[in-house]
Amino acid sequence: MGMAAVQRADLGDGFAEAESSFSGLVCRLQAEETARMSHSDLESLLEKEGRELMRQLLQGHLDLRAQGKMEGPVVGADGVERTHHRQGERQLETLLGTVKVEREGHGARGSRTLFPLDAELNLPEELYSFGVRRRAGEEAAKGSFDEVVKVLRKHSGAEVAKRQVEEVVLRAARDFDGFYLARRMDWQTQAVESSGILALTFDGKGVAMRHEDLRPATKAAAARRNRKLEKRLSKGEKRATKRMSQVAAVYTIEPFMRGVDAIIGDLRPGDGPRPKRPRPEGKRVWASVEKEPVEVIEEAFLDACSRDPKREKKWVALLDGNADQLALVRAAAKKHRAEVTIVLDVIHVLEYLWKAAYVFHAEGSSEAENWVTERLLWLLCGQAGQVVASIRRSATLRGLTAAVRKPADKCADYIENHKAYVRYDKYLESGLPIATGVIEGACRHLVRDRMEITGARWSLSGAEAILRLRSLKASGDLDEYWRYHEQMERARNHEALYANGEPPKLTQPKAASRRAGKTPHLRIVE
Repeated sequence: MGMAAVQRADLGDGFAEAESSFSGLVCRLQAEETARMSHSDLESLLEKEGRELMRQLLQGHLDLRAQGKMEGPVVGADGVERTHHRQGERQLETLLGTVKVEREGHGARGSRTLFPLDAELNLPEELYSFGVRRRAGEEAAKGSFDEVVKVLRKHSGAEVAKRQVEEVVLRAARDFDGFYLARRMDWQTQAVESSGILALTFDGKGVAMRHEDLRPATKAAAARRNRKLEKRLSKGEKRATKRMSQVAAVYTIEPFMRGVDAIIGDLRPGDGPRPKRPRPEGKRVWASVEKEPVEVIEEAFLDACSRDPKREKKWVALLDGNADQLALVRAAAKKHRAEVTIVLDVIHVLEYLWKAAYVFHAEGSSEAENWVTERLLWLLCGQAGQVVASIRRSATLRGLTAAVRKPADKCADYIENHKAYVRYDKYLESGLPIATGVIEGACRHLVRDRMEITGARWSLSGAEAILRLRSLKASGDLDEYWRYHEQMERARNHEALYANGEPPKLTQPKAASRRAGKTPHLRIVE
């Protein structure tokens, strides 16, 4: 039997096409041609035909809503009543496919025509629905824009070109700052229970940018660079191609009491069971390539202040020793009258110790490992001065040249310059975190895993949008953000056009009457 065409007799409503398609699909699944299909072929059939059926249902609903009538006058934000009526039509590209929206326009001479149904449906200004916008944003946060085009085409009914994908992603991220400002306002009025340690941590990660979007100093350095090769950058030449993104994280956590032996054990892979660590609470991580570091750090302190307005928690800032970050954190703490314990990341200290160890012992040797372990124990016991003295004394007694002993001197200088922030014995007694695993993970996940795709050169706005969307996902805030984003779009695109910010309501249209319990009468045409 050939493919059946199914028609519905005397059906007088906008869902006729959908009901006809559904009945036809049922008949097709009952027919001989599908009786021997594999389950995967059936899945493909239903995915394609089912999506079209849902598009028809959406179209039927929109046609029904178009029949609604105004309950009162239409008055714009300019105070002018719109008394002239005309029918209008627009398209909407959705995840189910393209639909048409019929709606009545209300205008007046010299005034903008208003479409109350657009406000009721909260239609976006552009062609693409919020569903398409969100899907494009989520996919763009994971992979290239070219891949987004393919995913949308394959797994939805939406056709979006690459250029439009980039524009849609920019719109998807536009309410990022407003969302977190509103969150801070809510936190200040709510009694949210959380643990006693409030942690802030910061780091930086470079993003390869288009030349026009580099910071002035980097752009000037790129202009002075003498390229050795024509078609690629040589070692050392890539430094003038990146713009530094500032990465931040704020969270609360329970105190975690552990001794020196526990720390040493944690650093040995596979060295027995580990104690259960407390999990960060309310963790927010984000990165910005557009804002300056001082702005991001200020935002982090504002976030922390909203979590602890009475300064009842123990504040700790975990850093890697970057001088600019240290200065900005100290300035922000003073500005917000917060007593902050600054902790130098113990993992960064270890990196310096290992480099110093290879000055005195063979790389990969047990002697080097024992040397590092011994000095780490001294640090964890609060004996930073002894570590510095032992490194310098060992280099001097061996009569090493300045070039050979340079890593050792660099390690000693690093610890001595930051001795106020390596009081690990005190930190462990208080149950404070001493490693920046959260921010290191954020740098890798937010920035490197997406922004360092081979050959990528980012525009400033495009990079910022992707970082915002990845930050929302990583912080677990995407669903809440999207509700806020749609509310803001309604306020911008619709409420702002009407008097008192209130679009007029439409009467609820009545659907065509149906006989309850009756199966639609079908006529199958061969």
